[in-house]
Amino acid sequence: MDRLLDRAFELLLAACAAAVVVGAAVIVGYVVGHGCRAISLPYLLREPVDSGRDGGIGPILAATACVTVLSVSLVVPIGLAAAAWLTEFVGPRSRTAAVVRHGLNVLASVPSIVFGLFGNAFFCVVLGWGYSIASGACTLACMALPTMIRAAEETLRSVPLDLRRSTAALGMNRETAILRVYLPAAWPGIVAGVLLSLGRAVSETAALLFTSGFVDRWPRSVWDPGRVLSVHIYELAMHVSGGNRAALTAASVLIVLLLAINAAARWALPRLVRISS
Repeated sequence: MDRLLDRAFELLLAACAAAVVVGAAVIVGYVVGHGCRAISLPYLLREPVDSGRDGGIGPILAATACVTVLSVSLVVPIGLAAAAWLTEFVGPRSRTAAVVRHGLNVLASVPSIVFGLFGNAFFCVVLGWGYSIASGACTLACMALPTMIRAAEETLRSVPLDLRRSTAALGMNRETAILRVYLPAAWPGIVAGVLLSLGRAVSETAALLFTSGFVDRWPRSVWDPGRVLSVHIYELAMHVSGGNRAALTAASVLIVLLLAINAAARWALPRLVRISS
């Protein structure tokens, strides 16, 4: 009887896993199958024409790259500094650290639309940046920071005790130990946190609807508005009559970007583990 229950439970888990894989394959297959035919080098470089129904997505990709790079550039140093403070400078039973960790957990569960409203009120209105790439990137950084901090914190905590004892025996201060020993040893987990933040930044829509703007022209600086790829897909699908074909093509590009990021992570992480060890 117990063996029968174990077998049934195993089949149930396998069915759930298969459902997830099949569902993802159906979604990716439908979108890419209907949208990849129009993808070409001119499509990736030209400007949109006729509200995005024709032309390309050159300015859209440029705005997406600017928002993503700027947000990750903000997330990485701030996230590493916060994780190092929680791990190395605050005791594990500190009330301050407990409050900070609870706040990070709460922020990680806040819907992205709330971050968008905050970014619009603070970055666009209070700071006077208006709809701009800078406003969108800072809003995305606020969204991605909790994930980055917790990932980096857990990775720093997993640094082997022998390394910590070695730094103490050599008389290193905490700053030198963090920069020269702990961060290099924790590099694979940190890269994983960065890639998670990057994937969220590339695919985010709701927060950028209120911050980066809808303009589909080439951005000249971070203070210009820019329509990112996810917002472009939303606009084509919801507000442009006859824009479904163009939306599927743009969605195919987004899926390819996300798959490329995941493939890069799967390729790089084992090598970083070997290098760090």
